[in-house]
Amino acid sequence: MRYSPIIICLLWPLLVNAAEVQREFNPQSGIERIQVEHPGFSLRLLPLSPDYVAAVFSARGLPEDIVDTTRDYCTFGTILKNTGHQPLHYNLSDWRYVTPDGKTHHLKTKTQWLEEWKDRSLAFRWVLLHEEQTYQPGDWGQGFTTVPLPAGSVFDLYYSWTQGDKTHEEKIEAVHCAPAKTPDA
Repeated sequence: MRYSPIIICLLWPLLVNAAEVQREFNPQSGIERIQVEHPGFSLRLLPLSPDYVAAVFSARGLPEDIVDTTRDYCTFGTILKNTGHQPLHYNLSDWRYVTPDGKTHHLKTKTQWLEEWKDRSLAFRWVLLHEEQTYQPGDWGQGFTTVPLPAGSVFDLYYSWTQGDKTHEEKIEAVHCAPAKTPDA
């Protein structure tokens, strides 16, 4: 087939930059973890049950009304890592999610949470993923990210980062929020 070298040359940039998406479903918890490996960047999403998130904030002494509010959000333990050789920058304000009805929405950021509760003197900021940060090679960070959707929801996540002088934009389809209750509960 004489067109094979041409096709490979045309597809090479897509193949080299293609992300490897790994999904791990736990039938006991009903939770599907996602890990995406890009050249130079790793993203892991760990859906957290509403009960777990409420317990974390309750254990930190947050008022019951705020603890109850957290149950209305799809929350992920999010881990970002710079696996490349150049600084990596991300800004959660640029990330979007699209619901099955086709509507695009913003994640709820750390800044928005802090603004909402600024008059309540809460020690809330330590657990949330920094809204915007630059990681040097080998650096990583983790924290909660929140999506204003109920438990059990499904959405597509559009995320971006800059590494070196190039901005990357990617999509993870069918991200599942943790269920409200475990399947055997």
